[in-house]
Amino acid sequence: MEHSEKQLQKDRLFPLMVGAVGVVFGDIGTSPLYAVKEALGSAHAPAPTPEHVFGIISLIFWTLLIVLTLKYQFFIMRASHQGEGGSLVLVELARKLTGNKPGMQRTIMIVGMIGVSFFFGDGVITPAISVLSAVEGLEVVTPAFKPYVIPITLIVLFLLFFFQSKGTHRIGAFFGPICALWFLSLALIGLRGIFQHPEILAALNPVYGIKFLFGGNTGSTFVVLGSVFLAVTGAEALYADMGHFGKLAINWSWGIFVFPSLVLNYLGQGALILGDPTAVKNPFFLSVPEWGLVPMVILATAATVIASQAVISGAFSATRQAIQLGYLPRMRVIHTSSTAFGQIYVPATNWLLLVAVIILVLGFKSSNNLAGAYGIAVTITMIADTTLAFGIVLRLMYSWSWPKVILLMVPFLAVDLGFLGANALKIPDGGWFTLILGGVLLFLMSTWRKGQDLVRQAVRKQAIPLEPFLSQFESTPLSRMPGTAVFMAQNFKVAPSAFVELLRHTMTLYEQVIFLSVQNDVLPYVDDADRIKVDILFNKYYRVQIRYGFMETADVPKMLSDCWLRAEERLAIEDAWFFVGKAIFVAGNHPEMTQWRMRLFLDMFRNAESATGFFNLPPVRVVDLGTRIVLEGG
Repeated sequence: MEHSEKQLQKDRLFPLMVGAVGVVFGDIGTSPLYAVKEALGSAHAPAPTPEHVFGIISLIFWTLLIVLTLKYQFFIMRASHQGEGGSLVLVELARKLTGNKPGMQRTIMIVGMIGVSFFFGDGVITPAISVLSAVEGLEVVTPAFKPYVIPITLIVLFLLFFFQSKGTHRIGAFFGPICALWFLSLALIGLRGIFQHPEILAALNPVYGIKFLFGGNTGSTFVVLGSVFLAVTGAEALYADMGHFGKLAINWSWGIFVFPSLVLNYLGQGALILGDPTAVKNPFFLSVPEWGLVPMVILATAATVIASQAVISGAFSATRQAIQLGYLPRMRVIHTSSTAFGQIYVPATNWLLLVAVIILVLGFKSSNNLAGAYGIAVTITMIADTTLAFGIVLRLMYSWSWPKVILLMVPFLAVDLGFLGANALKIPDGGWFTLILGGVLLFLMSTWRKGQDLVRQAVRKQAIPLEPFLSQFESTPLSRMPGTAVFMAQNFKVAPSAFVELLRHTMTLYEQVIFLSVQNDVLPYVDDADRIKVDILFNKYYRVQIRYGFMETADVPKMLSDCWLRAEERLAIEDAWFFVGKAIFVAGNHPEMTQWRMRLFLDMFRNAESATGFFNLPPVRVVDLGTRIVLEGG
């Protein structure tokens, strides 16, 4: 089976590579718009002398090679589960591999929440800085366009977020070819500059980067490292999108097309500045021949929209995974395609991102200013990934010794921490925004996790054991009516609150009674053979457990309709009634959570998506039965 899947991936390698160029590398592919300009042209950058130009271009080249090729492709992408990657996959792998160790589990969850929180920060900044950088190319065409840069940027961004609900599957086929044209243009523009000043090729020598770092004013060069890091923002997409395109397609498209195109363009920008230091104000667009400026602005805008689309889609996927793993409350998730499973739309995430992006553009007003806010979120996410991947997942998956782990992890972690320190110096210039955003998200996620723990404790206190409760009806059967009743249950050891309340008030049940537990698995996907487990209790009482992966959506009616109780009897789900226990929690005095934080959790709980919508239950056949529970200690 594994061999056939690999063969299938090889047969579809070229289309997968084209798709990866458009989605996986969209973000990193737009970095040439602002990385060199910020590294050599910002207020913190040293004067663009030949030594500085060689040093910066050398650092960009070796950063791409070390972070993208070595760390992510050679190592972190090995930490996959059923072919899936990403920060949350890494967290669940680490939790699974470490076993039942409460202290370790808690540490992993904290590191994971930090990584995920700041991943969303990247999802806010990428659309803002990418689109704004592209539209700023109009100023190179003519300064008369300058007053219109921000309005045009806001219009493009609004349209981008507005059409998210329509789905991207219809235009997704164009993403790869457009981005392929973009990378080809990057390479050709770079070659043009290299032919004019071929001496720039010497920047590939790491000695220039080392001299820049450790020679002269170390303080100013350390600040510039934060700008160099802009060249690798989007690197985490290689790992996060591995499940969509496969490791083989991502590695090949990077190695033979994307990486060479980026390197040629960065060399070309450096060559331009060598010949004309004033070009540092916008080296990307000044590298373009005058006749090609307007088409290049249009292509750049299209590329940045595609890059932003990929980041937004990634935020939707991360939101769904975080919900299903218990890091966020349930939200409405809409599938925008009947054939492409990964095409989803999360309205709450979409509109919150748009508001944050608009605030960024209006507040910072230029890509140069936004560059100060960019980078720190990505470095924090990378540090979390590096720590979990090398320190736990790869070590346990491949039985690495600690000396080997230290030998590999320390250099990569040192690079990540160096970039974090450099980006931390930009906090007063805008990095504070990312820290606040990530900090708020981290606080909300930790509040939700803690509140859920308190809820489970409170529910456990009032729980009634299921089997003893059912045994009293074996000898004294209840009045039964035709039909099927499905009672949603968190586990099978206790009687669902809706079941208890219904009996207390009516003493009547439907002919067929199903206790249904829907469990989110630590696997990305669950095999159909393992999805449903059915136990027949007695007298048409059934216990059904449904499992689904954190990359899947729980469509309970569809899953139940595929379930056979016996070889000759299909589960009568078409006319079933779903009974859902709806607990009404009241804030009490609890030593583990302050009153104001508990009220925040309860607000999140009340505004969460209902079980009806989340599990795709038919609304006209759902009955909510409420119980009042006080969250208090003791």
